[in-house]
Amino acid sequence: MNKTQKIIRLITILVVNIAAVGFVLLAAVLGWDYWQTRQAAANPEPIVAQEVVPTPVPEIAAIPEVGLPPLSADIIPAGIGISRVAIMDTEIPERPTVDVSTYLVEQGDSLFSIADKYQLKAETILWGNFETLEDNPHLVKAGQELNILPVNGTYYQWLEGDNLGSVANFFKVDPQVIIEYPGNRFDITETTAASANIKPGTWLIIPGGQRAIKDWGPPAITRSNPASASFYGSGSCGSIYEGAIGTYTFVWPTTSHQISGYSYDPVVHAAIDIGGSEGNAIYAADSGVVVYAGWSDFGYGYLIVIDHGTGWQTAYAHLSAVGVSCGQSVFQGTMIGALGNTGNSTGAHLHFEMIFNGVKVNPLGYVQ
Repeated sequence: MNKTQKIIRLITILVVNIAAVGFVLLAAVLGWDYWQTRQAAANPEPIVAQEVVPTPVPEIAAIPEVGLPPLSADIIPAGIGISRVAIMDTEIPERPTVDVSTYLVEQGDSLFSIADKYQLKAETILWGNFETLEDNPHLVKAGQELNILPVNGTYYQWLEGDNLGSVANFFKVDPQVIIEYPGNRFDITETTAASANIKPGTWLIIPGGQRAIKDWGPPAITRSNPASASFYGSGSCGSIYEGAIGTYTFVWPTTSHQISGYSYDPVVHAAIDIGGSEGNAIYAADSGVVVYAGWSDFGYGYLIVIDHGTGWQTAYAHLSAVGVSCGQSVFQGTMIGALGNTGNSTGAHLHFEMIFNGVKVNPLGYVQ
């Protein structure tokens, strides 16, 4: 064996020994760890509870109260908003649902303003108060107590000998409408038109009922028969007249153009009321002949009626003065009287009517 081989052999023996020693040491360490683990499992140490120290909570500052500003329009800067006044009352007065109520007329009230307050037709107010108003809207005055029907219709007081069928027919409704209306308090399971036993003097509400309204204005008075108004008052004329003929055009009959109180309503007020000051001039709306000049006994005070010879008549009521006489010819624009407050009137105005072939029409459609 040469020298080189000997060296290689020694190195090999040395490496093998070192590896053996390392293996023994590793096994010893692993065995020691295993022995300690078994000992710990067999003899566990007691667990000592540790004191838990609470984490301090930071103190929360008190939240200040926030006060709302007072509800006052005074604190709203200009231009930011619109203040609104609270109105506790409505324009429509309260009234029973099915029963008749009453209303005390105030200064300045009219038939139409009262009807508007209760959302009724003006004629319903007249039909509910014939004993007080006698179908005349100009009789409404402060201090009166008026019946207010709960629905549009008529009010009827039962008479001895009446029967439900004939009463319903007169007011143009079905008898069952009267029976079934709760305010009349019939037993609808037992009452029929033939069997209704109604005590005389009983007031019935006729829903939807209607009847003709008496026209207290002057009749159509012509120059060929002015005596037809002899019943109407001392201003009536009795002769047959000839004279001026109209132009078929009409001018405004007074100095003011303001409608005051009542405008045209074909049922309850077939005319217009023109405001103004007492004593204002009244003019003939067209040429014609005077067929009535003087006092009216039917609430129109001093009255002038002109027949225009064309099928047209015009009437001027509540005058303070009459400046013409029966049979006189007048021409369009001639001053014939003065505005007043006579008869059934609640203030100075001109009640102006236009009649064509016996029918009263709306003057606003004809005067210029």
